[in-house]
Amino acid sequence: MNFVILILGMAVITGLIRAAIFMLGERVVFPPLARTALEFVPVTVLTAIIVPMVVAPHGGGAELTWRNPQLVGALAACGVSALTRRPLVTIAVGLVVFFFWQRLLAH
Repeated sequence: MNFVILILGMAVITGLIRAAIFMLGERVVFPPLARTALEFVPVTVLTAIIVPMVVAPHGGGAELTWRNPQLVGALAACGVSALTRRPLVTIAVGLVVFFFWQRLLAH
């Protein structure tokens, strides 16, 4: 029961914050520093989601070896991203390397 109350409370707080900003519209003006900081939120959230899955794919300790296909695919994707700056190419290469490496380790 406590979890239900906790989840409902978080939903209400999130809803109120979003509704307040939506209803106030252009009357809310963020300072330049806050706007700059908010630009980094999507990258930060994606990094917080992806890095634990890449570094510790089985939920235990860090697996920083060549036998970790998630890590190898992510490193390949980082390299392609740095060279091309093209998101679709980065995703495609990362997936191809991941599946190839996973298949290679299975044999």
